[in-house]
Amino acid sequence: MNSRVVPDAAVATDALPKSPTAAVITASYAPDFERCRLLCETLDRHVSGVAHHYILVEHRDVALFRRLESSRRSVVDERDLLPRWLRAFDDPMSLFRRRIWLSFKTQPLRGWHVQQLRRIAIAAHAKEDVLVFCDSDVAFLKPFDTGAFWRNGKVRLFRRDGVLSSDGHDEHRIWSRNAASVLGIDASKISTHDYISTLIAWRRQTVTAMCAEIEKVHGRGWVEVIGSARRFSECMIYGRYVDDVLNGAGHFRGAEEFCHVHWTGEAMSDDQFRAFVAGMVPEQVAIGMQSFIGTDIGRIRRLIGLDWS
Repeated sequence: MNSRVVPDAAVATDALPKSPTAAVITASYAPDFERCRLLCETLDRHVSGVAHHYILVEHRDVALFRRLESSRRSVVDERDLLPRWLRAFDDPMSLFRRRIWLSFKTQPLRGWHVQQLRRIAIAAHAKEDVLVFCDSDVAFLKPFDTGAFWRNGKVRLFRRDGVLSSDGHDEHRIWSRNAASVLGIDASKISTHDYISTLIAWRRQTVTAMCAEIEKVHGRGWVEVIGSARRFSECMIYGRYVDDVLNGAGHFRGAEEFCHVHWTGEAMSDDQFRAFVAGMVPEQVAIGMQSFIGTDIGRIRRLIGLDWS
């Protein structure tokens, strides 16, 4: 598959249509299938303004995830998004428990790297104006309308100002520097902003313009450029493109997080889970329970069925 991108540059930063359309984008894999099923159920129950929900998976997981398809939800095969020269294998170094993506054009990549590439690549295939990214370990607990992501013809860019200047963000600073390199931004132009969160939105035409910019700067496909370094963040790349290349055109900024995420730690007890949900601030409408923590999906399903009002 040819990964070269030809964007509609003329409309990449113009005002959105009066009634923009939104798609929810979820990158997932087989071990998270039941979590993704729960996401779909809660999204259908609580979220309005969604024209379509795309679930992006590796080729071998397509048949499993087809069970979740509906008139407004489809499963997208990675092979239809990324170049065929990037191929997945069982990794012997992990006793074949993990997958690794290999090619002559990139570093060896793990699933979480390739999920990021899928999220970027879907922009060239989707038709909706706004792409709302939601991980498969998220569950919606309150009503939410995707209209929260646009205002006066602009899309909401999640940005926490100045946080990379404080201690404890070493990896994020590396991702930010690598994003600058990918985009051809002068290395002396340092950013202290963080663009990473769960439940954020991108402008689709801005993503395709970003990919074209990467290809223009480097003279090769954007997948090859981004995949040449293993320490990258798609959110950092998009955020720095909007701020440093477009000077914010087509976007407004917001730092409020719509999803309350349990990032690290151990599996929660029932009481701990209740306290976690009770700790949601008013603008938060969903919870994210990182799958590697090990909180039982059956417990989550049971507990979110309780009356939290």
